[in-house]
Amino acid sequence: MEPAPTEPKAALETDQHWMARCLELAQRGRTAPNPRVGCVIVKNNGVVGEGWHERAGAPHAEVMALRSVGDRTALEGSTLYVNLEPCNHYGRTPPCTEAIVPSGIRRVVIGTLDPDPRVSGRGCDRLQAAGLDLTVGVLEAESQSINEGFFYRLRHGQPLGIWKYAMTLDGKISTTTGHSQWITSPPARQFVHRLRSDCDAVITGGNSVRLDDPHLTTHGLHPNNPLRVVLTRSFRLPSHAHLWRVADAPTLVITEIAAAQNYPELHHTLGQQGVEVLLLPQLSITAVVAELAQRGMNQILWECGAPLAAAAMTAQSIQKIYAFIAPKIVGGHGNGAIANLGITHMEQAISLTRITWQAIGDDWLVTGYVDHPAASA
Repeated sequence: MEPAPTEPKAALETDQHWMARCLELAQRGRTAPNPRVGCVIVKNNGVVGEGWHERAGAPHAEVMALRSVGDRTALEGSTLYVNLEPCNHYGRTPPCTEAIVPSGIRRVVIGTLDPDPRVSGRGCDRLQAAGLDLTVGVLEAESQSINEGFFYRLRHGQPLGIWKYAMTLDGKISTTTGHSQWITSPPARQFVHRLRSDCDAVITGGNSVRLDDPHLTTHGLHPNNPLRVVLTRSFRLPSHAHLWRVADAPTLVITEIAAAQNYPELHHTLGQQGVEVLLLPQLSITAVVAELAQRGMNQILWECGAPLAAAAMTAQSIQKIYAFIAPKIVGGHGNGAIANLGITHMEQAISLTRITWQAIGDDWLVTGYVDHPAASA
């Protein structure tokens, strides 16, 4: 369902204005495995109530918006805007449609249908059956984009994987000594801090912990910090690191059983500091992604060195790339962004689609989606 083609331009612009407000509200939530949803109730072009889904298990955005209305008579003849189709099934919370239908709301405007088979189309059917006016598809692309990780996980059974890296004009992510701080300008780094707030986990390797001692937080730009995940086959990790400060953000170390047995004191020390250590018989990208999917994560960010990036790309666990290019040259034999992928001819190169270029400070950001061979077959 889409807006009628005869809908006046002014009316469509009004709908888009309030849907944009829904998208702003939606970003406040930390909702995985649920989608991010915002809701605004409008009457006479003024806000009657608004709300957003804060976290899984909490009331949905529509219910929060209804609860925020002080005078219930104000709902009569009002319009409810929401960026995702209201649910019509019982989960952790009752159906949102059953809260909307008796409220007095006359019209519902929806950004996009919900891909969850328990919901998709059924919420709209229930609202229409109750006699409410319905418009679907307002800022549809934006409404899908804000929940692209949720959409991807439902359709493919794994989180959307994002690979972020920064390199110089000559393609280096560090100098010959391994030094990499800082390649990009402060505005680009702030962009990355905000990107982390949109992800449920950020993944790095043991070597990055040893060399860079990263924080992998939003650095106070957003209250939502991702789970920090360290992958290490050797379990050779420092006993003191920023990532072990779980008061800043939770940390999960994933390693192999045999490796952890070689460092029992470190295993104990990390546990004492509140770091979760997950032991696998064999560490693989597939096992890691499956574990994070089981934990209900919609979107994960890879911030790692070249070998781990290559392993994640080979396992087709990267679907989107943010590549920063800084106007600097270091020369020599500094490290590249990704290790050998076994590509011998240029026609085998992995291509990106839906590419955008953006200037951020002194740097350029290239964003695109990975065209994996299996995905295009």
